[in-house]
Amino acid sequence: MATKKTGASGKAAPLDPKVAAKLLDKLSTDNEFRRLFKKDPAAALKKAGYTGLPLESSSLSCMSVQRIAPKQEIAAAREQILSYLSSTTAQLNPHCFEAGKTASVFKRR
Repeated sequence: MATKKTGASGKAAPLDPKVAAKLLDKLSTDNEFRRLFKKDPAAALKKAGYTGLPLESSSLSCMSVQRIAPKQEIAAAREQILSYLSSTTAQLNPHCFEAGKTASVFKRR
């Protein structure tokens, strides 16, 4: 199974590290996937292997963006984003994929 559906608190569990890694790989290299992510984050997440709660029901609010971060910005913060999405605090900050905000999300932590 790619992800656990809920954590101990009953909220969506963190992303499986393999799903998070695939998501980041595609967001930092694949223009078609980036367009899908911007239009429908839930569909993009599913394409990356996510099988948990629907995005709207989950605590993974950082998946919605107004303007997606450039590929280079995502690639530069890849390890931090991967750690963040795989942690139990992933629901706390909605800006991990927003252009110009990716790096600042992790400086405040």
